[in-house]
This record gives sequence, structure tokens and C-alpha cells, in this order.
Amino acid sequence: MSAPRREIPGTTLFDGEQARKGYALNKMCYSFNDAANREAFKRDEEAYCTRFGLDARQRDAIRARNVLRLIAAGGNVYYLAKFAGIFGLDVQDLGAQQTGMTKDEFKAKLLAAAR
Repeated sequence: MSAPRREIPGTTLFDGEQARKGYALNKMCYSFNDAANREAFKRDEEAYCTRFGLDARQRDAIRARNVLRLIAAGGNVYYLAKFAGIFGLDVQDLGAQQTGMTKDEFKAKLLAAAR
């Protein structure tokens, strides 16, 4: 018997269900560890997504570069960071997207929390 699914308002928990849903997406993002794969993705995003079997929701989120939608589609933020890196985005950019802040606002919030 599995434990009841925990709900945290405004948060997508990365659990077994999300892992199954995002397997193809996360596998594709992991492939970006290889520079040749990053280049292949940039040359033809659609073909690259097809190669990994992404579904329509995942493809739409990829096209939109929308991290929250990618997470909702099963993406794991650690793998998504590899995708974001292709476009020069870092983890603070992802955090800013997730919180609806600018990057500077997000960085200020992190600094304030560290005090």
C-alpha cells in the first residue's frame, strides 16, 4: 500500500508519478551533458524532441522555455538546469521563473534569507 500523495499548494512534488511522466523529458535533458547533443538540439529542436519521445505538453513547454510547465510535465529541476544552460540560464534564472520574480529580485531574496 502506497502512502497518500502529499499536497503542497503551488508546488509540484517530484515523486514516482512525476518521474514516470517525465522520463523522456529528463532523459533528453540528461543527454545535454554532451556538447554534440546540445548542438544537435539547437540545430533541430523538433527532431531532437521526437528522438526522445516527448509528448505534446512537454514539447510546448520546451518551445516556451517555461520551467514551471516543464516541471508540471514531469521535469526534474536538476535535469532541466542542463536544458536551461543551453540558453545561458543558470539555477538563479530558474528560481526566478519559479517564484515569478526577476533574477535580481530572486538574488536579493536569497541574500536576505542568508542574513
